[in-house]
Amino acid sequence: MTNPIIKLFRSKIYTALSMLLLVLLIGVLGFRIMSGYSWLDAIYMTVITITTVGFGEVKPLDPQSKIFTVFLILTSVIILGYAITVITEYILSKNDVEELKQKKMQKKIDAFKNHIIICGYGRNGKQAVTKLAAYKKSFVVIEKDKEIADLYQSDEIPFIVGNANEDEVLIKAGIERAATLICALPNDADNLFVVLSARQINQSIGIISRASQETSYNKLKLAGANNVIMPDKIGGDHMASLVVVPDLIEFIDNLSIVGRSNTNIEEINVEKLYDVNTTQTIRDLDLRRKTGCTVIGFKDPSGEYIVNPEAEQLLMPNSKVIVLGRPEQIQKLNALYKIT
Repeated sequence: MTNPIIKLFRSKIYTALSMLLLVLLIGVLGFRIMSGYSWLDAIYMTVITITTVGFGEVKPLDPQSKIFTVFLILTSVIILGYAITVITEYILSKNDVEELKQKKMQKKIDAFKNHIIICGYGRNGKQAVTKLAAYKKSFVVIEKDKEIADLYQSDEIPFIVGNANEDEVLIKAGIERAATLICALPNDADNLFVVLSARQINQSIGIISRASQETSYNKLKLAGANNVIMPDKIGGDHMASLVVVPDLIEFIDNLSIVGRSNTNIEEINVEKLYDVNTTQTIRDLDLRRKTGCTVIGFKDPSGEYIVNPEAEQLLMPNSKVIVLGRPEQIQKLNALYKIT
């Protein structure tokens, strides 16, 4: 959306240009009719008069033409001065507006806490933004290409233009306060450098990095990445799975986790489900009867996963349950336990 100030100046510029064209037209017609000049001479006389370059007349002017010329000079000087002023103000204001816009965006980013930083707005970066926006998560995108940043930047997608390899840029994005860093740069070496820098600045941040080469996997993990994702490997495995177990993969693909309005799967901290001062079991929660959702997974405090846990599974503090249900059932679950 065009800034109102810029829009106002543009309208002023259009007005000034229209007035200049009108003066040019009046001058040509005036010299043509009053002095009997040819069209070419009339245009020539009008231009040198408006621009006040001081060249001589094509032929001597009669008193009537001299009065017209004086009127044309005074009018054109005023209009030309107005046009120059408006254009100058527009150029200066555009720079000021851009600076104010950046300051406003930086102020918004400075207020973020436990947010996500995404490095690179390529294919993987865009997918990450789409998912995070659907879940209304706070995030910042670091993009080196200013044209891309200017094209996609909005109140919903805050950008920082710069190289994510530089500590100053990471600090500007709030790396010290962030919960997660997603390295989605196309080059493995760049991702490795970002992971090293981020881990040095924030020891507790969760880091997810993209990798193109298998040889980069261990290096990124060693550098401090908690998770390393290889999109090409995942894609190939997915296509092969469609051959081996096509119906199963199609079913999984149909499980929507795009946004809270149509999700089929949800992970929930047990602290949100009951008072953990008195340990309960999955049976005690009775989520199936209350919401229609089914518990399909359990993650204990140490990070171990249990698929299809027993009904007598104890729900210890700092553990999570993973539930499956239709979108309306998931929404009922979120509403019942006030999960945001």
